[in-house]
Amino acid sequence: MHFPNRPRLRRVVSALCTAALGAGLLAGAGTASAAPTAERAAAGSKTVGYFTEWGTYDRKYYVKNIETSGSADKLTHINYAFGNVTGGKCALGDSYAATDRAYTADESVDGVADTWDQPLKGNFNQLLKLKQRHPDLKVLWSFGGWTWSGGFAEAAKDPAAFAQSCYDLVENSKWADVFDGIDIDWEYPNACGLTCDTSGREAFGAVLAALRAKFGGDHLVTAAITADATSGGRIDATDYAGAAQYVDWYNPMTYDFFGAWDSTGPTAPHSPLTTYDGIPKADFHTSATIAKLKGLGVPAEKLLLGIGFYGRGWTGVTQEAPGGTATGPAAGTYEQGIEDYKVLKEKCPATGTVAGTAYAKCGSDWWSYDTPGTVAGKMAYKDQEGLGGTFFWELSGDTADGELIKAIS
Repeated sequence: MHFPNRPRLRRVVSALCTAALGAGLLAGAGTASAAPTAERAAAGSKTVGYFTEWGTYDRKYYVKNIETSGSADKLTHINYAFGNVTGGKCALGDSYAATDRAYTADESVDGVADTWDQPLKGNFNQLLKLKQRHPDLKVLWSFGGWTWSGGFAEAAKDPAAFAQSCYDLVENSKWADVFDGIDIDWEYPNACGLTCDTSGREAFGAVLAALRAKFGGDHLVTAAITADATSGGRIDATDYAGAAQYVDWYNPMTYDFFGAWDSTGPTAPHSPLTTYDGIPKADFHTSATIAKLKGLGVPAEKLLLGIGFYGRGWTGVTQEAPGGTATGPAAGTYEQGIEDYKVLKEKCPATGTVAGTAYAKCGSDWWSYDTPGTVAGKMAYKDQEGLGGTFFWELSGDTADGELIKAIS
């Protein structure tokens, strides 16, 4: 499947592209230009989890698992990742996984197998079944991601046409009532991700304004945004503050600050809440991101706190504390240098904490990840800052009984 759409080998390529693009990269806020939807989670209580389309293949993580883990009772919103952006339009990512795959009784949310002739199968039908059990649960279709963000450059040339295509797809009668809105995961407007975007500082806002105009006030419009708070970094590349008036909330991706793309280290937690002595980059931590966005004028209630349900790690490490040297990425189940929380809690239990998150050394491997304890600390920070809630990447990284989402709740 689209392995680069997984949490986010973003920093490696982006760091190189950032240098190539030159100075000027991230920003955010405003007041709503359209009436919000009538049904909103209470301030601070939104819990948004990403569900990955491709996870049904290698991970065997189905919509049913959201129910059996107890996560459905804790979630207020699911972001379905990802739809494609191509030819200036929103498009299906994997139509087989989304609408065509027949689920067995054992795999299905309600224990009923799909029939050969039913009009809708796949993840979309399973999401409908989940929503029937949880009527207050909202589902957004997230478009872009690391792999497919290159398509936003074309979309930005005609935002109204792009918005119309997205509306037509999200509201397609074949999967009526599955989606309650749209999430835009553009990595990164007027900056570098897998490729470098040169759409201009105002392009992001123009796209979101068109989406809000088309979807109106009875649909959610949200966006995942960069966490790069450095001077001249990605927040400074785009008018996130001005565009905030068009979104219900932003999801600043406050994870993947550090990782084994820097193969020799220094080891550092990938999702620090605060700075600490020896942090490799001064503003690469969650509180710097939130402070910068709020300082630019993004309302606190339109910012959700990002949590990674996975860890990042190195091998060839001799030092237990952060800041050690390494020889490369630690082995992971699906990718080098990354592993699910559910695996790490057994394979390499936490041995210390730093900057509001956990780290672990086992043998020559060194990992950083959040635990229920550190998530609880981040929730206290979220409440203290008056943020609108929490989002996380992504559901399949949690334990079978939902340890991390319970800590969020």
